[in-house]
Amino acid sequence: MRILYVEDEKLLADAVTHLLKKQGIAVDWTDDGEEALKLAKKPVYDAIVLDIMLPKMSGLEILEIIRKQSINTPVIMLSALSEIEDKVKGLELGADDYLAKPFKTSELIARLNALSRRPPIRERKILKFADIEFDPEDRTVNGVTLTEKESEILKMLIEAGDKTVQKDYILGHVWGAEMLAEDNYVEVYMSYLRKKLKSVSSKVSIKTIRGLGYKLVKK
Repeated sequence: MRILYVEDEKLLADAVTHLLKKQGIAVDWTDDGEEALKLAKKPVYDAIVLDIMLPKMSGLEILEIIRKQSINTPVIMLSALSEIEDKVKGLELGADDYLAKPFKTSELIARLNALSRRPPIRERKILKFADIEFDPEDRTVNGVTLTEKESEILKMLIEAGDKTVQKDYILGHVWGAEMLAEDNYVEVYMSYLRKKLKSVSSKVSIKTIRGLGYKLVKK
């Protein structure tokens, strides 16, 4: 395990770093908020231990920035402050855990080990075309729910960009080769999708390219 440890109290940092390394945990330490932000953006850490009170930039500011940039490295916040508001603020900004100072290094190690056992967070992939946003996981377009087949078709069209997707290709991939004779299925579902796009007031339409297939266009 490799962690980034951000703490401006050098004596405390030296002691904690020594004990962590004895447990086989690699540690990169910094006492500077701006430097910590640069390091936190690197995809090399299994966890970040982040003090709230830091020079130049607070731990909460660092946490807010990295979460907005979709950096999902687990973060344990540290603070000598006892106010519940600080804990709540850190958790709301995306912290995974919170440890009040002074703390025992054994407890920090236990929490780091617990975080390392969690399954990695999958980045949610949103597909976009003009003013529409399609979430394949939720099967929604601009918040409106699609059926499974509507979702598969819309995904093909968005990924194709301004290129035409052939009708037979859609039919074969969505319904399977045994449905090739029922080519009106595609026309029916294109009609459903057009209604869904209209319901969200999108300026995107599905254009039929006669004899070829379909493509998304901006009105």
